Amino acid sequence: MKQAIKEIIEFNKERDWDQFHSPENLAKSIAIEAGELLECFQWSPDYDKDHVCEELADVVNYCIVMADKLGVNLEEIVLKKLEKNREKYPVDKAKGNSKKYNEL
Repeated sequence: MKQAIKEIIEFNKERDWDQFHSPENLAKSIAIEAGELLECFQWSPDYDKDHVCEELADVVNYCIVMADKLGVNLEEIVLKKLEKNREKYPVDKAKGNSKKYNEL
């Protein structure tokens, strides 16, 4: 992912798009792209995998840009959140169960 992150940041710098990338605008863009990802499944469980992958890439790209803008290491924050989720969802209670942590 290091190469992908580097290229995404460079892509935006080359186009002078940083001026538009406030945390607020990036959060909006993530939500918009997530909506476009969801739209791939609207009305039918059938989907075009290539289109889904393009929309998923858009979501991930904006997340990478937001992490950069906030000055956080994406891998670190993901692993930190995963550790919190391990505590909230212990295997012995959560395995095969879709309930929220406070309902386990």
